[in-house]
Amino acid sequence: MNRPSFFLIIACVAGGSGVILGAFAAHGLKDRLEPRMLEIFQTGVHYQMIHALALLAVSLAGSRLWPGSWTAGACGAWTLGILVFSGSLYLLAVTGIRWLGAITPIGGVAFIAGWIMLALAALYGKSNGPL
Repeated sequence: MNRPSFFLIIACVAGGSGVILGAFAAHGLKDRLEPRMLEIFQTGVHYQMIHALALLAVSLAGSRLWPGSWTAGACGAWTLGILVFSGSLYLLAVTGIRWLGAITPIGGVAFIAGWIMLALAALYGKSNGPL
């Protein structure tokens, strides 16, 4: 499987699960969580969906960005960001374990790194990057 197809699958999984988690928060958690914890959960959904759409767009971008390794790095960083940023927020909201908030910024840094790598992919095209 080539990289764009792999990240297209990740985009679909992230997007579909983001819709499920958003509906779960709106209907299943609304009466079970304090408003602040529900807001934290919804922040995780929001960032997951933004980056699912970014993964979708980049995976379909075509030869301008692929097979450059900066592009794969960007998609990998966004995937990591979804897992760490959104995942830690989901767990924090549902469990109330506060130290999970300390790892959330690691996912945020991954999101930022992904956007920087995408800019480098656009700048350098198909030239080799760090991966």
